[in-house]
Amino acid sequence: MHLILAPDSFKGSLTALDAALAMQAGALRVLGDKSTFDLAPLADGGEGTLDAILAGGGERHSLKVGNPLLQEIQADWGTLPDGTAVIEMAQASGLTLIPETQRDALRASTFGTGQFIKAALDHGCRKLLIGIGGSATTDGGAGCLEALGVRFLDAQGKVLLPGGAALTDLHKIDLQHLDSRLRECDIKVLCDVTNLLCGPNGAAFVYAPQKGASPQQVQLLDRALSHFADIAMQTLRRDLQNIPGAGAAGGLGFGLLAFLNAQLVPGIDTVLEVVHFADKLQKADLVLTGEGSLDEQTLHGKTIAGVAKYAAKANVPVLAFGGRMQLNELQLNQLGVRAAFAISGPSMPLEESVRNAKVLLENATERALIPIAKTKRI
Repeated sequence: MHLILAPDSFKGSLTALDAALAMQAGALRVLGDKSTFDLAPLADGGEGTLDAILAGGGERHSLKVGNPLLQEIQADWGTLPDGTAVIEMAQASGLTLIPETQRDALRASTFGTGQFIKAALDHGCRKLLIGIGGSATTDGGAGCLEALGVRFLDAQGKVLLPGGAALTDLHKIDLQHLDSRLRECDIKVLCDVTNLLCGPNGAAFVYAPQKGASPQQVQLLDRALSHFADIAMQTLRRDLQNIPGAGAAGGLGFGLLAFLNAQLVPGIDTVLEVVHFADKLQKADLVLTGEGSLDEQTLHGKTIAGVAKYAAKANVPVLAFGGRMQLNELQLNQLGVRAAFAISGPSMPLEESVRNAKVLLENATERALIPIAKTKRI
């Protein structure tokens, strides 16, 4: 048998590559070394996107950038053989870069992501893929734009402080020094959410609490983003705040759409296309995929959904694994998954499951493949 091992990361416990290796270890116990494997760790625009795309070929570059609190860190971006830049905003502006006790939803900035974009321009790249999942920020992309030359000014003409809260004092957006090379660029933003910029389903209300915002701060950030959108409309003469995905990554989706003429594209579909997943399926007998939780979100453009869609076209069955299983049989059929398995029982505490995820995934893979090995049928 030839298996494709194509999981996303199990957040907090396994990278996508670690998960693929755990699946391989479990499969080898049952299928033996006569089976062959294609390790294809995946991501949908969030953490691990850079690794997933560069696994198919490309070059990694290291850069000093500002993290969400503008502390200098070393982070990576990449280029594909055709010169396309690959930027993972989580590398510079991600939630995991800041310890939980230090998170500051009001001040967190996307400035480091803008530094990545500038580095790509300096490198000669004019096609950019930007994954925007997993952010620590709710600044509407203002920090990113500032790194590219935009100035955000208050009524006295002073430059605003970093972070989303400062946007409440925004009076003018000065585009005079926006990097002119951006006009030559084709920018695709890998996004797996459809949230608008503002309102009950917007960036602040849905995502800011996990970034450290209190209920009062959530309301402040929502007002700030709404005000930012109003000033942006006056500046650009167009209103993009109600475009699905504008609220992604704390509004970075909006900033890239409005000021850089970027295009929002489904994250997992783009990654699968770049890594030539359809070609891999041509010789596959079975696909194993997985992520931290199989739930309602899985049905709407997450990694497993994308893998299952591609595999269905090639008539290759899919088995899925998750730290938690919250989908019923009807939903799994809708997803296009032959069968799905929780790697731990419902009575196991979450902390224990996270701590032992590698062994649990190995064992779950072994159990899932035993019937196939016995019957030699999928």
